[in-house]
Amino acid sequence: MLNNWKLKLITAVITASCVTGVSVAASDASKSKSSASTKASKSTTPKTTAQKSTAAKPRTSQQKDVQGFINRMVKKYDFDKKELETLFDKVIIKHPKVVKSISSPSEALPWYRYEEIFMTPQRVNNGAKFWQEHAKTLDWAYKKYGVPPNIIIAILGVETLYGEKQGNYRVIDALSTLAFNYSPRSKFFTKELEQYLLLTRENKLDPLAMKGSYAGAFGAPQFMPSSYRSYAVDYSGNGRKDLQNDVDDAIASIANYLAKNGWHRDMPIGAQAKVKGDNYDKVPAPPKKLRKYKPYYNLAQLSQYGITPIHTYPKTYEAIFMELNNGDRPSQYWLGFHNFYVITSYNPSVNYAMAVYQLSRKLTKAHNQLVVEATKAKADKTA
Repeated sequence: MLNNWKLKLITAVITASCVTGVSVAASDASKSKSSASTKASKSTTPKTTAQKSTAAKPRTSQQKDVQGFINRMVKKYDFDKKELETLFDKVIIKHPKVVKSISSPSEALPWYRYEEIFMTPQRVNNGAKFWQEHAKTLDWAYKKYGVPPNIIIAILGVETLYGEKQGNYRVIDALSTLAFNYSPRSKFFTKELEQYLLLTRENKLDPLAMKGSYAGAFGAPQFMPSSYRSYAVDYSGNGRKDLQNDVDDAIASIANYLAKNGWHRDMPIGAQAKVKGDNYDKVPAPPKKLRKYKPYYNLAQLSQYGITPIHTYPKTYEAIFMELNNGDRPSQYWLGFHNFYVITSYNPSVNYAMAVYQLSRKLTKAHNQLVVEATKAKADKTA
């Protein structure tokens, strides 16, 4: 077992890269050394088209790995081979910004910098208004799935600013780039590319038209294709699970996702913690077979290392302990309970889950304030 199990967030510097167009220039025809020889040539030889380098650009569909993928889709799912070849000849399978972005995600920033991105007045205020506008759907989702409105809204807020910014990459370009040109996670993204083609075929969607993130997630909740196929909900009842344009479908789908991944109704998510002494740095690592961020020690066990929640919780509650990098300020200490772990199933990052949790708390305060103001305005009007 390791001697140190507290979670450390590693700083990564995000740099932007530009997409550059690569042109293939044809070779120029050779010039004659003198005008006299040129004239002679013209008078004694028939006119011909200048010889140029006409090497055809290799078809994307004929690359070995792409062709292998196409053949598997034909054999496994009865896709038409010619149609897939035509499709992949229009796909960018080596998008430079995609690889650059996934190699330096914002989730790798220290907490105090990551927090600044999402804990903005605009995001909080827009989320509170979103709550008012979609209260009926949010209440329905809570009753059916047990996931509270503030968590659903916070995920939408972190992912796409409540559906406003869903990404500008073609999904098929992003997935193909990562499947064929990003070896660290090629297997995962090859599976997602497979799921994407199935999804677009099932829903009669143009696979070249869908836009999303650099990682191939799309729609207001930024579902990966496999999650879209498994968890998307047709709340509106129009026969379509439309997570791009129907926010109510997105709300229901997020709730369904969290519920299916183990959300516990009305249970806490996290708690601020305090530490005493130096033993908090010596909590043994949980078994390696345990899923990342899944709580293993209960509060009674953590207290033996000087880690306790600021407020009182049952000693049997299991939690993970987190020390968040707060820059020049003292570190923040937190405990993440089971529902915090469920949020990490959406995005396996402590930063991400903490941003969702913290934003959800701010949304609750802002929403309650709007309710108070609306109640007062109504009372003044009837007075």
